[in-house]
Amino acid sequence: MTTTGGAGMPHWHVSEELAGRYAAGSVPETDAWSVEKHVETCGGCAARLSAAVRVRPETGAVLDGVRAGVLAAVAAEAAPAKKPVRVAARGPVRGLVRMTAPRTAAADGAPAKKPVPVAPFRFAGAATRAGRLLWAAGPALRGSWLVALVLVAVGAVALAYGAGAGEAVRPLLLVVAPVLPLAGVGLSYGRHADPMYEITAATPSGGLRLLLTRTAAVLVLSIPALTLAGAALPASAGRPGAAAWLLPGLAMTLAALALGSYVGCRTGATSIAVAWAAAVVLPVFAASPPAALAAATGAARYFAGPAAQAAWAAGALVCAALLAVRRRSFDHLETL
Repeated sequence: MTTTGGAGMPHWHVSEELAGRYAAGSVPETDAWSVEKHVETCGGCAARLSAAVRVRPETGAVLDGVRAGVLAAVAAEAAPAKKPVRVAARGPVRGLVRMTAPRTAAADGAPAKKPVPVAPFRFAGAATRAGRLLWAAGPALRGSWLVALVLVAVGAVALAYGAGAGEAVRPLLLVVAPVLPLAGVGLSYGRHADPMYEITAATPSGGLRLLLTRTAAVLVLSIPALTLAGAALPASAGRPGAAAWLLPGLAMTLAALALGSYVGCRTGATSIAVAWAAAVVLPVFAASPPAALAAATGAARYFAGPAAQAAWAAGALVCAALLAVRRRSFDHLETL
């Protein structure tokens, strides 16, 4: 695809290379749908695509079959029996030509009926633009994950000031914070989480694009909530700051997405969360209160210092690169 600017709006057009791959039938379904939708309004791209299709040797027979079917349908208009004529086109010539002679009320000897008005379709609970955006953001933002996020953020502040835990709460929040975005990602996409997964995955905007959109929605909510909650907690010298979990959380989220390209989003997010919980979270919360504080302080080595943050940044880059390589895997329906 090629991109050009015009009237302040970006537009993409079908390149020669894309037209050739479309004609050969090697374009992924989502890209093919985008091409077919685009050529409905772009004459130049339609001509380029038509030329690429016509030069292929197998196209002539298909077009001859479509032409014969159209001519047969036209000839059948004058016949008493008005049966539909179907012509299936395979390969680069897509679609189904269905032509049926219209039946009128006068021909049937029945009075014409007035059309029944149909109410416009609306998403349930999405009467406003904000509601529609929230609906599109994914199942996680409409379910228990959002409640859990608020409870963790508010509970940390209440534990620090209401229960007198003081400066011991911030390390505990740091070790828990990276797991919450993982839970949101696992609940945002996939056949186990989204009841409309098959429909959304079949659209041109489905696949990795939709997954990244919903992941961004999860991060947009979790990052400010957890970071502000950590900043409101009492701090102590020598311990990581409230934002020290951001790079670890981003790296683990990208790792979950990359792993999800192999085993599905829910399984990928669950695997990363379980590994982090087994290595860091459970040892902290399974100990007695004094030992838990010492364990949480010891877990700070995973966040504190330039070396630890640089390692998380490098891990995030590696996972992002793997996700880019595996992006086409999200064009297919999950089977796990």
